[in-house]
Amino acid sequence: MIKRYTRKAMGRIWTEENKFRTWLDVEILACEALARSGEIPKKALANIKKKARFSIKRIEAIEAETRHDVIAFLTNVAENVGPDARYIHLGLTSSDILDTAMAVRLVQASKIILKDCDTLLAVLKKKALAHKYTVMVGRSHGIHAEPITFGLKLALWYEEMRRNRRRMEQARKTVAVGKISGAVGTFANVPPQVEAYVCKKLGLRPASISTQIIQRDRHAEFFTTLAIMASSIEKIAVEIRHLQRTEVLEAEEHFAKGQKGSSAMPHKRNPIASENLSGLARLVRSNAAAALNNVALWHERDISHSSVERVIVPDTTILIDYMLHRLTNIIRDLVVYPERMKRNLDLTKGLIFSQQVLLALARHGVSRENAYKMVQKQAMKAWKTNKDFKAFIEKDADIAKHLSKEEIERIFDLEVQLRHVDTIFARVFGGKDDGHHAS
Repeated sequence: MIKRYTRKAMGRIWTEENKFRTWLDVEILACEALARSGEIPKKALANIKKKARFSIKRIEAIEAETRHDVIAFLTNVAENVGPDARYIHLGLTSSDILDTAMAVRLVQASKIILKDCDTLLAVLKKKALAHKYTVMVGRSHGIHAEPITFGLKLALWYEEMRRNRRRMEQARKTVAVGKISGAVGTFANVPPQVEAYVCKKLGLRPASISTQIIQRDRHAEFFTTLAIMASSIEKIAVEIRHLQRTEVLEAEEHFAKGQKGSSAMPHKRNPIASENLSGLARLVRSNAAAALNNVALWHERDISHSSVERVIVPDTTILIDYMLHRLTNIIRDLVVYPERMKRNLDLTKGLIFSQQVLLALARHGVSRENAYKMVQKQAMKAWKTNKDFKAFIEKDADIAKHLSKEEIERIFDLEVQLRHVDTIFARVFGGKDDGHHAS
């Protein structure tokens, strides 16, 4: 059953409470740094740390008049601190707080996403190992090609998601950057030591150089990474949707007791979870495009990026968290039909071994062009009559001049065709080739 998404950790990161709490953390750390250099009296710092607090309702009321969220926040904090509030935000600009605090929350979100990736990878690996030798037909252009195993398909997904995890780790590092450098990034009113102190305390790196803001190519990398991940999720979802088609039915999403597939047709069992993921991937990719458009701003800063980020930052991270969680459940509970896979494998009466016949003839000295013609002639005959391809090959006098019955028998052996499955699994998951082959 697709387990209902109930985790709230990602959502809490983007609450107003956590936003203002993080802003306040940055402001107090800046005060600590200034107090260390004697810019702020230590007694004032102690008072600020003791009394600094905020009320979301009060901030909203102030913002209704000021039309400036950071000023509203600072005004509310000042109401609680008193005269020593004059030391808060000393030499800083709004984006010093906004961008550094957003970096903190993006790192928080990244940790959840990376954990989600680990859970999905574990489920994919377990499923891949369980179906390492579950033989099915491989398809190109949607048409039967040559045999593979369902485990190989899952191993492929595992490797791709592992690349996504590596990209996510890099993206986390890219956005884990803060700035406390003032209105145009020159440290004119606040020394670099403050930035260094604040960032170290928050687990961030100071930006080597900034303007009024942290440069948005960093965020573009982060959100395009999420877009790639969403595309990989959709890739898996689309494959499951194809495998669940009535004509194929090699695997399907778990259908829970009491679940309904259609308001009109009681027989329907639809891949709704996978379809849901396909749709959400479109949103994530659209948000990545918006992040790319945020890179180009006027001079040292404008605020055209701000309104965009208020939407795409929480929405995209929440979406990816949900998508990874949902895909994990789909894979974990996926119903696999090996017998149907075998039946579909046999649909073309052995045509899937045509390349093996071609290559065998070539090894015996037949030109590739002539070998292709010889094999295709019998392949088309088998296709049109829906009869056994192997029988046609065995009866072909020209082919018989080059291939013995024993060789033909080996050509049509699935175990020979899939003899390198162990090697592929060793490459993906590690470990030695155990010598077992598909059967």
